[in-house]
Amino acid sequence: MSFAFGERLRAAFAPPRYLALPLSGIDLSTSGVKTVRLAESAHGLILAGYAQVWLPSGAFSDGEIVDRKAVVAALAEAARISGIFTANAALPESKSYLFETAAPGAGKDAWRLSVEQHLDEFVPLAPPETAFDIVGVGKNAAGDTLLAGIGFARRIVDDTVSAYDEAGIRVRALEGETFAMARALLPRGDDSTVLIIDVGKTTTKIAVVAKRVPRFATTIGIGGHALTLAVQKHFGVSEAEARTVKAERGIVPSAGNEDYLAAMLSTVSAIRDEISRRLEYWQSKAALSSEHEPVSRAILAGGNASVRGLPEYLEGAFKVPVATGDVFTNLAPRDTWLPSLDYTESLAYATAIGLALYDDTQPYV
Repeated sequence: MSFAFGERLRAAFAPPRYLALPLSGIDLSTSGVKTVRLAESAHGLILAGYAQVWLPSGAFSDGEIVDRKAVVAALAEAARISGIFTANAALPESKSYLFETAAPGAGKDAWRLSVEQHLDEFVPLAPPETAFDIVGVGKNAAGDTLLAGIGFARRIVDDTVSAYDEAGIRVRALEGETFAMARALLPRGDDSTVLIIDVGKTTTKIAVVAKRVPRFATTIGIGGHALTLAVQKHFGVSEAEARTVKAERGIVPSAGNEDYLAAMLSTVSAIRDEISRRLEYWQSKAALSSEHEPVSRAILAGGNASVRGLPEYLEGAFKVPVATGDVFTNLAPRDTWLPSLDYTESLAYATAIGLALYDDTQPYV
């Protein structure tokens, strides 16, 4: 049976909604809550529902819930709008600890036992206070399994789950947001090593992903809102007007645009320099190790990834191709359906879509 035919059968004989996998993802971030619900069609998965509910400033900060009432209300409202009752949820990159190691034995139980014995070497938390997971990513010369791991403080996990409980949402799975972004932006079977850059409102998250598994990640404390503020200061306009100017002009040189461009580039260059340092570290590491490949290209995502001229500007600095991503790359072919979410807006939904796809993909090794 061909894959395409199999997909048609899955759609034609889809189980009742209460039996089907949720295919839903919820991304809680500084700016607000984004939800996505996918559904089967004759040609594959399509976007069936989505929502974005803004949070008051400071309600969710540095990966932690500060104003619990506001966060719970936003979660409940976004889930209601998009028709979600159970979902996969993201844990913040800024609170995660990625690590790499090797372990003997066959199977995840054996690997976990090996990692648990040395967990304090990988995560700067007391082992009883740490929740972690691991993914097999290959073999070393000794025949042991190479592992990519991620750890979180248990209090972060518990606080996240309890907030969803209060919002009336059943959490099916928790996942680091960089894992979800990679699943949304990279095609199934893509074995390349890619730099993913998520330009949000107040932060920029970067992750080096190999074979769709994050191997290095960090959060930079500068985001797209800094560009908005630069426009406000230059033109003396409101925030809403500044966002419009930023979208229209971007960082593209034009006649009479010199002062504006200088104001924008003073901020963009700070983001560029921070990313360049991390990229250079990885490229140097790859050159010295047979276990890592150099980054071959960069993908932009996030609510501020669509700034005109940004891919070209970063490409000149990074010396690798840079392009904005496609969060629908693993959904049904675009000639069979039309997303209700426009391309520019969709870039902010990479994490939520990746979480929704969690139930539709083969598990990692």
